[in-house]
Amino acid sequence: MNQKYEFGAETGNTVYIRRVAMETLPEEIRQQVPDVDALYAVHGIDGARLALVKDRSLAFMLARQNELTPVSVH
Repeated sequence: MNQKYEFGAETGNTVYIRRVAMETLPEEIRQQVPDVDALYAVHGIDGARLALVKDRSLAFMLARQNELTPVSVH
């Protein structure tokens, strides 16, 4: 139980998935996906947005296909 654990070692391939309301996105993006309430963003550990996709399951699948570990953010 008293083993040292290196937390930083696993965060290198972690990405965060979060819902993004359409009204918070630029008009250019909103025009590309009409009739959608929200998109899902894939963010790197530094907070940089890596991708926007139409649904949550697609965001997780995209991350896993690129050998990344997705984590949901609320």
